[in-house]
Amino acid sequence: IIFQDFEGSNWTWDPVAEAYYWHRFYRHQPDLNFDSPRVHEELLRVLDFWLSMGVDGLRLDAIPYLYEREGTNCENLPETHAFLKKLRAHVDEHYSNRVLLAEANQWPEDAVAYFGDGDECHTAFHFPVMPRLFMALRMEDRFPIIDILEQTPSIPETCQWLMFLRNHDELTLEMVTDEERDYMYRVYTQDPRARINLGIRRRLAPLLENHMKKLELMNTLLFSLPGSPVVYYGDEIGMGDNYYLGDRDGVRTPMQWSPDRNAGFSQVNPQKLFLPVIIDPEYQYEVLNVENQERNVSSLLWWTRTAIAVRKRYKAFGRGSMEFVSGDNAHVLAFVREYEDERILVIANLSKYTQMAQFNLAEYAGTTPVDVFSQNRLLEVRESPYGVTLGPYAYHWLALEKEKDSMSDSSTADLLELSVAGDWMSVLDSSRGFAGQALPAYLRSSRWFGGKARTIRRVEIVDSLPVTSDGSTAYLLILEVKYSEGAADTYLLPVAYAGQDKGTMLLEEFPRSAIARLQVDGEQGLLYDALYDEEFRQALFAMIAGDTTVEGRSGQLVAYRGKALDLPVSDGAATKRSRVLTAEQSNSAVLYDESHFFKLFRRLEEGINPDLEVEKFLTEQTNFEGVPPFAGALEFRRPQAEPIAMGLLQSFVPNSGDAWSLFQQFVTRYFERILSKPEEIEKAPRLPSSLFTISMDTIPPQLLETIGVPSLDMAALLGQRTGEMHIALASSPVDPAFRPEPFSTLYQRSLYQSMRTQVRRTLQTLKQHIPKLSEQVSGDVEQIVNMEDEILHRLNQVTQRKIACDKIRIHGDYHLGQVLYTGKDFVIIDFEGEPAVSIGERRLKRSSVRDVAGMVRSFHYAAYGPLRLPSPIRPEDAPALEPWADLWFSYVSGVFLNAYQTTVEGKPFVPDKEGFEILTQVHLLQKAIYELNYELNNRPDWLAIPIKGIQQILEKT
Repeated sequence: IIFQDFEGSNWTWDPVAEAYYWHRFYRHQPDLNFDSPRVHEELLRVLDFWLSMGVDGLRLDAIPYLYEREGTNCENLPETHAFLKKLRAHVDEHYSNRVLLAEANQWPEDAVAYFGDGDECHTAFHFPVMPRLFMALRMEDRFPIIDILEQTPSIPETCQWLMFLRNHDELTLEMVTDEERDYMYRVYTQDPRARINLGIRRRLAPLLENHMKKLELMNTLLFSLPGSPVVYYGDEIGMGDNYYLGDRDGVRTPMQWSPDRNAGFSQVNPQKLFLPVIIDPEYQYEVLNVENQERNVSSLLWWTRTAIAVRKRYKAFGRGSMEFVSGDNAHVLAFVREYEDERILVIANLSKYTQMAQFNLAEYAGTTPVDVFSQNRLLEVRESPYGVTLGPYAYHWLALEKEKDSMSDSSTADLLELSVAGDWMSVLDSSRGFAGQALPAYLRSSRWFGGKARTIRRVEIVDSLPVTSDGSTAYLLILEVKYSEGAADTYLLPVAYAGQDKGTMLLEEFPRSAIARLQVDGEQGLLYDALYDEEFRQALFAMIAGDTTVEGRSGQLVAYRGKALDLPVSDGAATKRSRVLTAEQSNSAVLYDESHFFKLFRRLEEGINPDLEVEKFLTEQTNFEGVPPFAGALEFRRPQAEPIAMGLLQSFVPNSGDAWSLFQQFVTRYFERILSKPEEIEKAPRLPSSLFTISMDTIPPQLLETIGVPSLDMAALLGQRTGEMHIALASSPVDPAFRPEPFSTLYQRSLYQSMRTQVRRTLQTLKQHIPKLSEQVSGDVEQIVNMEDEILHRLNQVTQRKIACDKIRIHGDYHLGQVLYTGKDFVIIDFEGEPAVSIGERRLKRSSVRDVAGMVRSFHYAAYGPLRLPSPIRPEDAPALEPWADLWFSYVSGVFLNAYQTTVEGKPFVPDKEGFEILTQVHLLQKAIYELNYELNNRPDWLAIPIKGIQQILEKT
């Protein structure tokens, strides 16, 4: 048994070796051999001494050779295993959470014996994997890795392999063939002096030619292969070695902490060091050290920390099964780690060139790969081969996530089977089969259906509107969904029929489109959501472009174009290729030729849809260019009734994602800059006394650099665009839907009353849920519940003085996710408002400050999200970063507010300074209370963020 070196020391002590030496010295004394009670008693005494001091684990050095027996090579003797069982029993009896690690440099089938039946060692090094990782990288071939892991037997559930790339010895080549050893020597040891015993005495970075992408790739494989990864000190910063020192000392040089004397390892005279520090020009300690790399967020140290933090979020990496994925490119390795409901697809390009690979992922069809580092979503996995292009030495960790409420979650074999004679459309009249069974099942499986928590009593087809294309007809069904309790809902569902060949293709490509199997005169076919049909989508576009009207049973489908749709009517949609976007929520979206974006409203309400209304107004009656231009719409119109919006067509705005993603990147880089200065992390500057006094000119220069000028510039630009949006919305003195209306004291009182009602209902709900909440948030929630009177008092400020300004139409659900970033500017989208409230309520005129407060709260989420939600920030760093999150939020939101006020200064809808501050504070508090209720019902893990916001607001005077 040999102890791993303590950090900062250069000594080891080997009590078992000492006992073994006793055995050799006294081996001619029959009463004093290794199995004698005296030797065992002494060994256990030494073991107890160290374990009682808190040592967590012991490495059993060269354990296969513990016993000698004449006539054998002394490897893997039964006596060794008998002794290990005795040792393990002693540890288990007297200590908890202690580890015995077997250093058994054996082939996998031999090394696994040292786990016993879970009653010998807890862990063991997997030696044969290490050289094969290096072989695979140099050969640019996945075979060596797959071959050795397929030879690895299963191990007891309570045991674990330890995986490593390098350690304090040489890169051992004992567990390879002679030919493989010769290959490794040729490609990894240009200088024969780097060889020792049957191995190579080099550190990781010199072995990989200090190639950053290779270092990342090899560590990625280390962190994702089955077992617990072991990182040898110095490899996390890419330390060099000095094989001229002899023996194995070249990879045991002092850790390089800083550019100070002796690399910060020791302050003694350099001649007194047990081993000298590295002075090789490429790895010289004054340049390559922890202190320097902590300041550089692009360093290997930062990458390693991020990778470890991400790995810790997924149990599948530590405990999951492993299954290799077959692919057509031998340069690319792919496998899936799976544990409970987690599935991680690992892909690694072992080549120095860009590679294209296709994988058979049919088993995971219907899942969506999500990059675990960026949380970006890739194309959905289908039955057909899944193609991926990877750059040199590139890698992916992709979480295969199922869409919780999609058809892909259930087998298409469970589809209801119906049959009709004559025309397939006659199935629409089947109240029992189609409307009674197939429609309720399909609605419950659809992501856009909002009544999943309610019991469906009946689904009725209110109207069916034909949409014809190339001789085939689909129908827009208006469905009334009646529940066992509460009011009914109305939904829109396009339905079409496909014969056997096309139906099979739809089941493979778009399994969530399937509604029911349908036999027409004995021929098998499929009823499906017609939005997944290219011809149907083209027909919709053609109807809008051609100002088409279609008669239904109870009303008309009216399609009309906007001024932004400049296609000649004759063009129709013949050249418009389209695809359904997968990121649907309450609606469905279609992209036409990267030129137009169509939103199909799934839940229908009578009345003018604010999204359609506001988009059309801003496009055709104002000069505001910060929205996607209105290009057309679909409406259902009935006599003596308000129209029902079914679809909205807009010009497509090329973009780089939404503002939420942009500011998340800003915040993550900001935190990395803070963490790169560990000596300053506890010295967060004082927060500004008020958000309303901040501007770019008032921020100290050192804070400008720390926070990041780009994030402040973007916040200012967003404030300007928000102000310009409100100016445009208030620009019509004639149109009654957009004509500004004055505040009144009566409105101020009603505003307080609505806030009061919301607060009391939310706090009552929270009070009931406190026992169900985690310990982390239950105390904070209880504190907020007990502060009901203080919260109401703060909100009542809105009634304490006359606020002179106008009410106008506003966005209504304004946050960073509702803003697209084009690469240089912002475009505001989705004026639909909060989907939980009625259309009439969403069209009410309100204070523009409500939108402003919504965006400030969104900045708060952006600031605190990385500290509490899955992100590259390590959980242990979060407490130290909280004051810095306060700082970022204060200055970024302050700059946003200042830019907004500057833009709208003097406009009638803006109150005076005091009134603006009052309205901002009460709307911030009201919004945070709303968020508290929303997170409680939808995302309990996010509760901490609105809780923090409420606490901060109440702390302000």
